[in-house]
Amino acid sequence: MDCDPGFFEQLVVDLLIAMGYGGSKAEAGERLGQSGDGGIDGVIREDLLGPDVVYLQAKRWDPSRRVGRPDVQGFVGALQGVRASKGVFLTTSSFSPNAIDYVRSITARVVLIDGRELARLMIRYGVGVTVRERFEIKRLDEDYFVNGLS
Repeated sequence: MDCDPGFFEQLVVDLLIAMGYGGSKAEAGERLGQSGDGGIDGVIREDLLGPDVVYLQAKRWDPSRRVGRPDVQGFVGALQGVRASKGVFLTTSSFSPNAIDYVRSITARVVLIDGRELARLMIRYGVGVTVRERFEIKRLDEDYFVNGLS
């Protein structure tokens, strides 16, 4: 929450790249967000050639403030403005039930990622985290030895 909005917008672009969207980091996506960005904060190319893109909206909001249907509708309108049918709306907060229901009712494919899921994805894909320690605990695989004798 302490980072500035521009940093957060870059973070979500970095996350989607880490998740495997696009080609190399240099060409896979970019942060577009700025004042008057028209509701699109970033774009990710789905593959190396980039004919299909996913547009991003990033809201760095206090967890006590939910993203509502009007905010999601604004993003969907921005998608229509760039003739896109795919978008990801990410927030540090959560989405209202009306916002979730709205996304289920539209033809555009919009994925909502709330703060909890955002944190899980960042950990899973190694964005903003480092491995401090790794260890394995092994046990004897008795099935290996029993099945190996027959």
